Amino acid sequence: MVLLKTATTLLAATAAYAWNHTASDVIATGTMGTTNPPEATMGTELNQTSIARLVSINSIDDFCFFGPKEANVTIGDTEGEQVAWCTKPRNNARVIPDGTITSAHFVKTPAYVQVSGFGDLTKIGVKDADYGGELDPHGATGDGNPVGGNVTSDIVNGTSISYAEWMEFISYEQFCIRICTASNDTWGAPVMCEHKLDEMGCGFVMPDAGDSDVFETCDADVAYPPGVYPIDGSYSTFAQRYTGSYSSGTTGAMVGYTVGVTDTPTAAQMTPSSSNCVTQSSFAGNNVDVSATGVIEDNRDDDSDSNSDSDSNESDKSNPDGNEGGSDSTDKGQTSANAGDGDSSATTFTGFATVSAIALAVLAIAL
Repeated sequence: MVLLKTATTLLAATAAYAWNHTASDVIATGTMGTTNPPEATMGTELNQTSIARLVSINSIDDFCFFGPKEANVTIGDTEGEQVAWCTKPRNNARVIPDGTITSAHFVKTPAYVQVSGFGDLTKIGVKDADYGGELDPHGATGDGNPVGGNVTSDIVNGTSISYAEWMEFISYEQFCIRICTASNDTWGAPVMCEHKLDEMGCGFVMPDAGDSDVFETCDADVAYPPGVYPIDGSYSTFAQRYTGSYSSGTTGAMVGYTVGVTDTPTAAQMTPSSSNCVTQSSFAGNNVDVSATGVIEDNRDDDSDSNSDSDSNESDKSNPDGNEGGSDSTDKGQTSANAGDGDSSATTFTGFATVSAIALAVLAIAL
């Protein structure tokens, strides 16, 4: 664990300061990715081979997530190539066929909006038994996974706003996606949408109190940032183990380093409580049949290298400070393996990792 902040009094992570929805680390800057419409748009033409990458999260039956551009390829090998899939025709994106999603839990908090759920995601091209991976606006090059991906939500004031920070896990049977819509003086949007825990899955990174067999909309308390635990009046954060190397500036020799700890916590610090929940039996159909997915079949060898599309994401914060490049990891986020809702009681984790300053600098700058 890396010590984040000391405090004389243990403050609730979500209540120390008011949440700011217009902070500089919240609102995206620049333009949309080159595959995307200039703004979130409802009622666009159905195109099940679209490569648009604009995701919107507005309600239980109006949301999108990133999913396969091509079938028969693992998520971890094609993170930069994912495209937008939506519950309604919008954003020039592909439409999620009726019957794909079997449950969903839509949560609005003062700091973020998120939706998680279960279903048969092989119907949109996720490879059967693929435990998937983690997607975010950073990636190995800083152009995002997927490259050129953008996100919006109208949850704050009814107007679609482009946001800088988001994170998603997707597997063959589960998905979860969060857009960070605010920050405060304690927790910034990049921390609330932490993107370096790509092997931990939905249940750890985005815990919620939703059931796996309903469609539900709730208000909720703000969770602690992913991996953060209060300990003895201070905060510490779990650092996922990562091994890499960098070139010495003086000799050019490759220098190896390791960050993170082998002692992995079993659960997030707590599962936030929900309120004002409204349950429905399903969400409105879109009349798109499973047979109309239009996902291109890709028969390449699963071990082959993926070639991300060349479109750029100008609205990305270009802050590739994650463990998403230069490693042997295939980013197979254990999404389904960590599918449990977690214990609503607090979890403690007391391990601390010792990390050299140079290793952290390389991790933050080079990756």
